[in-house]
Amino acid sequence: MAEARPRVHREVVSFVRRSSRMNPSQEKAWREHADWVIRVPARDTDTSVSPDAQLDVPAAFGRVAPLVVEIGGGTGDVISTVAAKHPERNYLAFEVFEPAVASTLSKCARAGVDNVRVVVANGVDAMGTLIGDRALTELWTFFPDPWHKKRHHKRRLVSRPFADLVAAKLADDGVWRMATDWEDYALAMRAVLDDHPLLVNRHDGWAPRWEDRPQSRYEAKGIAAGRTIYDLCYGIREGGRR
Repeated sequence: MAEARPRVHREVVSFVRRSSRMNPSQEKAWREHADWVIRVPARDTDTSVSPDAQLDVPAAFGRVAPLVVEIGGGTGDVISTVAAKHPERNYLAFEVFEPAVASTLSKCARAGVDNVRVVVANGVDAMGTLIGDRALTELWTFFPDPWHKKRHHKRRLVSRPFADLVAAKLADDGVWRMATDWEDYALAMRAVLDDHPLLVNRHDGWAPRWEDRPQSRYEAKGIAAGRTIYDLCYGIREGGRR
């Protein structure tokens, strides 16, 4: 009898893995700009990050500059546009779908930017392991999966444990930018973050739409469906850190 293979423990994550098949243009972008993809050792699953993994951010970008991280940026609509507007910053994307990463590489190349790097990994795992405390100038979590069913709410990205992680990684003057087109998730975000001892809303309620953020396909889809876009922006509470 064949020896039973050990079962891999599946963590609760905020995404569902889709097909990794790329079209020809994505394959071309992946080949031509593979040096923009940072490889890190995994744990049990291929989107996890080993607790021993390390990332030398200045070496990855070839310079020291303010660091912006985007979690789940999809095909790169936002990061490629903003990186072109602000070349003085380094931009690091955590994305689990390789075809989306390839599209991001392609858009960055067309925009003429070379200050974007991508790690193919679960953003929560990656940020907790690869990013130093107080190292982030900005964090972006735009249009995360709303996980509508109540029994799936535990899979929502914006939660108290994740907020604790963000509070550790943001610089004292750093900001966490969010957007969603689902009202119940927006209200849940507010409930979690307004109650956090280290985070403070940078606006009186909902944030104005961040002018640098281009309209992604996720946002366009929400608008076409008649949904309201809710923006949020939080930072570190003055005097919150001791």
